Amino acid sequence: MDSGDGGEVASAAAGPPTPLEWKFSQVFGERAAGEEVQEVDIISAIEFDKSGDHLATGDRGGRVVLFERTDAKEHGGNRRDLEKMDYQVSRHPEFRYKTEFQSHEPEFDYLKSLEIEEKINKIRWCQTANGAVFLLSTNDKTIKFWKVQEKKMKKISEINVDSGKAAGNGGIASSSVSSSSKKFLANGDCSDPSYNSLSNELSFPPGGLPSLRLPVVVTSGETNLLARCRRVYAHAHDYHINSISNNSDGETFISADDLRINLWNLEISNQSFNIVDVKPTNMEDLTEVITSAEFHPTHCNMLAYSSSKGSIRLIDLRQSALCDSHSKIFEEQEAPGSRSFFTEIIASISDVKFARDGRYLLSRDYMSLKLWDVNMDSGPVATFQVHEYLRPKLCDLYENDSIFDKFECCLSGDGLRVATGSYSNLFRIFGCAQGSTEATTLEASKNPMRRQVQTPARPTRSLTSSISRVVRRGAESPGADANGNSFDFTTKLLHLAWHPSENSIACAAANSLYMYYA
Repeated sequence: MDSGDGGEVASAAAGPPTPLEWKFSQVFGERAAGEEVQEVDIISAIEFDKSGDHLATGDRGGRVVLFERTDAKEHGGNRRDLEKMDYQVSRHPEFRYKTEFQSHEPEFDYLKSLEIEEKINKIRWCQTANGAVFLLSTNDKTIKFWKVQEKKMKKISEINVDSGKAAGNGGIASSSVSSSSKKFLANGDCSDPSYNSLSNELSFPPGGLPSLRLPVVVTSGETNLLARCRRVYAHAHDYHINSISNNSDGETFISADDLRINLWNLEISNQSFNIVDVKPTNMEDLTEVITSAEFHPTHCNMLAYSSSKGSIRLIDLRQSALCDSHSKIFEEQEAPGSRSFFTEIIASISDVKFARDGRYLLSRDYMSLKLWDVNMDSGPVATFQVHEYLRPKLCDLYENDSIFDKFECCLSGDGLRVATGSYSNLFRIFGCAQGSTEATTLEASKNPMRRQVQTPARPTRSLTSSISRVVRRGAESPGADANGNSFDFTTKLLHLAWHPSENSIACAAANSLYMYYA
């Protein structure tokens, strides 16, 4: 399987890039000190579109909020044309609120006596067409396909009878038009004899009543954004949907729940094909579930899905209709004697993402980020410890259910860096180019570097691979932090997204959307 030339992750002939200095850019929905967060306002999904000009967030209240980029428009001309001219956009990406719509409502499954909450689990952008943007959004059970388009406002010009001319006709026009008590027959005649005789007495000039204006629809200069649900893909999942992913063919997408992955055509909402089914005949034999799934960015026949046992399977849709057998499996062998009660829980992968060129896969488990080369299934090429200081606290995390938190991960467009969230509204950025020592901790606030501790990397050889490029980084993070601040497990940064072409990150801290640039 040819998956590109290795991308920029592996090619680092010019030496590792210098660590980035991150700065605060914007915040939407910032809450005042002491202000309580409403449950429905908590952000549950973030996604940039392929161009990076639009950003979407979903929340627990079932709403989707769209933001659009403003700084590119201010320069005039098409941004792609400016890039071709080597035009340096001097300002960092800036976004403004565009529109919002109610994507999902709470429902009740009467057959299973189950409440289906409106929370948006995932958002994925589709290809744009004719100035309209398209996106998929899903809650636990139902996926919806939305079209958002600017419509020019249409107004109806005044319909009235000119009062002066109406008075000249004896003032009868208004009384005869407004009379609603008259009985009209099916052919449009009137059964009231007084009305008929009255209209006969009126003498109209040739061409009709000059003072009656017909309604005229006028298109004004104002535009209004309209979100319309084009299709609803429902009743295909018995378990909660955890992932949706668009195919590079622009026609199909997948949806995954705990036990099955379905393939859909965007145009057909009443039929899907089951391509992965891990449900055992006897549910007591169930040992692992699907946790995340994503299509390859360029090969429309390839997709990867992760499991609760810490493995990633790569499947090829050309091999068979039901892809229960995988082309490749990526998993790390556990070190002898390291097994504990929590081993399997923290090994569960919460998110998996392909690099832009499709050569690398990034996975996030509870304690770490792992970078995998799709051409090398012996083990990860790099492991980044996100919050190793929590290992002694795993028992407490299990007690308060925090150990089951599902953190997302993302890669930069150039493939040189990876990012993921942690507790106390912190997120971490690691350099993954060869020789890079970048390991940055930032806080989702207006002062992101407040909790910053640069941790020197100590590259180590992997037990599972003889390739010396394998590094383990981030494990040197202090237990509380450099200032001895204790960590807050109630404030967690689960969702974040990296701009596809620039060093800009959007992340969600409860109901607030923070944006940073470097």
